Amino acid sequence: MNKTKRQATSKAEGAPHESTPCEAGSTGDQVKRNIAHLTTSAELAAYRVIGAAEATTAIGDSIDVPTILEQLRGEAAAVHCGDLSRTESMLMNQATALQTLFARLVESSMKAGMLPQQETAMRLALKAQSQCRATLETLVAIKNPPIVYAKQANLTTGPQQINNAAAAPSRARGKKTKPTQLSGGSHELLSDTRTSSVARGADPALEALGELDRAKVRRG
Repeated sequence: MNKTKRQATSKAEGAPHESTPCEAGSTGDQVKRNIAHLTTSAELAAYRVIGAAEATTAIGDSIDVPTILEQLRGEAAAVHCGDLSRTESMLMNQATALQTLFARLVESSMKAGMLPQQETAMRLALKAQSQCRATLETLVAIKNPPIVYAKQANLTTGPQQINNAAAAPSRARGKKTKPTQLSGGSHELLSDTRTSSVARGADPALEALGELDRAKVRRG
């Protein structure tokens, strides 16, 4: 009798747990929040998809719900810590599977006797090929992230003041004047070179004419 109970207990312990575990709460509101958190969690959503996909397979009967949820949480935690090794393996395996699907669909297209069946199979084959290429591009982007060059933008707020470089000192001629209050430099008026050139152009040999003798005109 005791031996029969032990065998039944061992079978029960070895059977997978199909119920979804949820943390208990001290109050009713806490229990509701825990259930809501579990329902909207990413790992439970992934388990629902996996369970539906494996429902008709042999492995579906052996899925332990708490264990697979713990596995999914661990994979997400590894990504949060920067470990992308499993992600890279997943992408590579997906690309290989898509490549296999592409080859299989091309074979189906070639063996099809009617043109509509050939066209449908070839269209699906090209879609699988496109998804395979996109998966490999994602994998390459993870392994070698692109470098972004950003130019610095000078953004200022409020009034601005522009200080130009000091101008080169001018060549002063003649007597220097006192510096002005505006610039602090010396300024003077240059002589008009045009006036001096006209004066130098006159003939120095010519002198002022004397008083002309006018003929006296008799008036009748």
